[in-house]
Amino acid sequence: MLKIKEAIIVEGRYDKIKLKNIVDATIIETNGFRVFSDKEKQSLIRKIAETKGILVFTDSDSAGFVIRNFLRGAVDKSKIKHCYIPQINGKEKRKAHSSKEGFLGVEGVSDDVIIDAIRKSGATIIGEESQAQSGEITKSDLYRLGLTGRENSEKLRKALLKNLGMPSYLTTNAMLSAINCLYSLEELKNIVENLEI
Repeated sequence: MLKIKEAIIVEGRYDKIKLKNIVDATIIETNGFRVFSDKEKQSLIRKIAETKGILVFTDSDSAGFVIRNFLRGAVDKSKIKHCYIPQINGKEKRKAHSSKEGFLGVEGVSDDVIIDAIRKSGATIIGEESQAQSGEITKSDLYRLGLTGRENSEKLRKALLKNLGMPSYLTTNAMLSAINCLYSLEELKNIVENLEI
């Protein structure tokens, strides 16, 4: 499994599921064209780009390039890398028909094609010796801070997301990934302690 420093931006959940089996990285979905109108998602992507950089990994069809070009204009060019898969004719297993343009998307290409594309993109691949990330915020930390498993946890999480300018609909796992990109445990503790509910 490749450990990638940058957060990977994909179009949808099936792309995310595919990459989760190949890379150890923060993976963020644009939810297709929804990213164009989702100011909270745009803000989150910009914040993560500033702290760890992003790797845009969209499909090789015209829709993927529209999303890629939008992100290119929304994020500082020095903080963005692009990963391209080749245009391979075919159909994803879960779909009844091939896409409009007839190409496989990120979810449909082989693991080897994905690994090769990541290596060619210039992504920062962290060595095996760096696998243990010290200081990473865990679900246990979220529990200790009252963000999960308590009576008012949902209310506290929503207040935290609002305070951090993150999308209010983030799941706990997605919130944890985003927070790990942007804050240390100590910073998170201070923010939670000063939240007004």
